[in-house]
Amino acid sequence: MEWKIKYHPLAEEELAKLDGSVRKIVLKGILKVSANPKPQNEGGYGKPLGNKLGNDLTGLLKIKYRDIGIRVVYKLLEDEKTHEMYILVISARADNEVYDLAGKRK
Repeated sequence: MEWKIKYHPLAEEELAKLDGSVRKIVLKGILKVSANPKPQNEGGYGKPLGNKLGNDLTGLLKIKYRDIGIRVVYKLLEDEKTHEMYILVISARADNEVYDLAGKRK
């Protein structure tokens, strides 16, 4: 099954603002995860989020880039016809800002 990758408009801006080499790493990771973006407990690559500092992020998943300190938060939109990996936030982990933004864009 092929998952289509879509971006929240602000996530597209965040991606565009990244340094070229960092952007390349992030895009490579998103492409890898899109092969199977389901949660890890369902055999996928996604790391489920729950409650993060008062933000209820249940149903959202993340991709962690430890070496560059970036987090990508996404949700899955699927029905019989559509299978989309919708990227909500691409941001540094600093002070859990990425999770605050995800809570607002959810």
